[in-house]
Amino acid sequence: MSRVYIFDTTLRDGEQTPGISLNVEEKLEIARQLARLQVDVIEAGFPVASPGDFAATAAIAAEIQGPVIAALARATEKDIERAAAALRQAPKPLIHTFVATSPIHMEYKLRKKPREVLLMAENAVRYARELVQDVEFSAEDATRSDRVFLADVLSVAIEAGATRINVPDTVGYTTPGEYYKLIRYLKENVRGINRCHLSVHCHNDLGMAVANSLAALEAGANQVECTINGLGERAGNASLEEIVMALTTRQDTYGLSTGVITEQIYRTSRLVSALTGASLQPNKAIVGENAFAHESGIHQDGFLKARSTYEIMTPESIGLHQSRLVLGKHSGRHAFREKIRELGYTLNDQELEKAFQRFIDLADKKKEITDLDLEALLKEEIVMVPESFILDYLHISSGNHTLPTATVRLILGERQMEEAACGSGPLDAVYRAIDRASGIVMQLESYSLKAVTGGKDALGEVTVRITANGFSYTGRGVSTDIIEASAKAYVHALNKLVHDRGLGVGTRQASEEGT
Repeated sequence: MSRVYIFDTTLRDGEQTPGISLNVEEKLEIARQLARLQVDVIEAGFPVASPGDFAATAAIAAEIQGPVIAALARATEKDIERAAAALRQAPKPLIHTFVATSPIHMEYKLRKKPREVLLMAENAVRYARELVQDVEFSAEDATRSDRVFLADVLSVAIEAGATRINVPDTVGYTTPGEYYKLIRYLKENVRGINRCHLSVHCHNDLGMAVANSLAALEAGANQVECTINGLGERAGNASLEEIVMALTTRQDTYGLSTGVITEQIYRTSRLVSALTGASLQPNKAIVGENAFAHESGIHQDGFLKARSTYEIMTPESIGLHQSRLVLGKHSGRHAFREKIRELGYTLNDQELEKAFQRFIDLADKKKEITDLDLEALLKEEIVMVPESFILDYLHISSGNHTLPTATVRLILGERQMEEAACGSGPLDAVYRAIDRASGIVMQLESYSLKAVTGGKDALGEVTVRITANGFSYTGRGVSTDIIEASAKAYVHALNKLVHDRGLGVGTRQASEEGT
């Protein structure tokens, strides 16, 4: 079978999802998991965009072994030099430079003539090639570009030293049939294209990103750019898990293979969802909560007789275990350790003991602990920043004829800070009290609450996004008490803010425009 190379851009294009902002430690944690997933390329960031993006790219380049580490750069010397500097310690660095080639982008965004764009592409690739051996060139908005001009630009890029050529559907405009024909045209008309990786990068504005990517692979492309959970600008990018499992499940049709360890897909998806705060829709293909669930009686009957009647792939193939170990307050550490191992988590002794104590506390409040309950607890234990502030005490007074009042006590090192505040509701009162106790005023931008499982004793999972000093931070908290979960999420975001201040960098709210 022919080999397809997986270029993961979760940490670059995926982070451009509105409302998502990852710090250096969170990006590193995701990059480590992407290496375990065995993607071929990790696009770590856009180094010129911010000090935080540069630091994250440099940290990934220095630590991650195995995949090629890529950095994005516009077709300017400043961007390219910044990308090269961030990749200095990478064993296999890749500079990914781009310029728009469609008439609408050249006229209204770049305000340049086609011949100027052609020269920009040539100069950018040639300069990048002087700094690294692996250079990718992307023709932004390729699917709305003139075919002849597009072929000329790509030919010039290859002659200047590009080792990878990318044909992005930047605004999700094309259809599978059109994209197939475009890739075939380019393979026949771009000079030297057989010496390069031919890559595709599809957005999902019309819901066809995965279909377009697969059509391009059928037409002869051998690299596909995608993100975990389909994150990205606007409606997102082609979903890595959907592309990989389509190629794996339908090898009879595509005859293509990847190097991805599919059993790591579920773990990767959940980690990215936890750290970005971007929840998955239940019916999301491959990794959604209902992807391997059966409710219909007819389906259940068929499934019990033969799994293949209603499952075209097994949950085990993506790292999801169907077997169910019931845990309660009488369960010991051994059973707890085995269960979290089955769920795909690895904890050291200290982390295990901390998670076990939280499990025991929850078991006192719930009759039965489900896999989803455990995952919620374990995801909260993945602490990417030090706990500068610890929520030690929380008390609420509220009612339909009572002014909502909250008292909180925070611990910061050896100090205890206790404050009370009133608000328009109990959450408003809690957040005002935390602001007073910490001495840091934050603006709540978004708040999301969902039940991890069913039932009156379900864990509540709260995700908040706050802003302070022009930067955004996401916090997460879980508890059977939704007020406590809300307070924990707010303090989690507060600790991210404090950690970034200590580093002297912030996380950016928005990226420069990319492919």
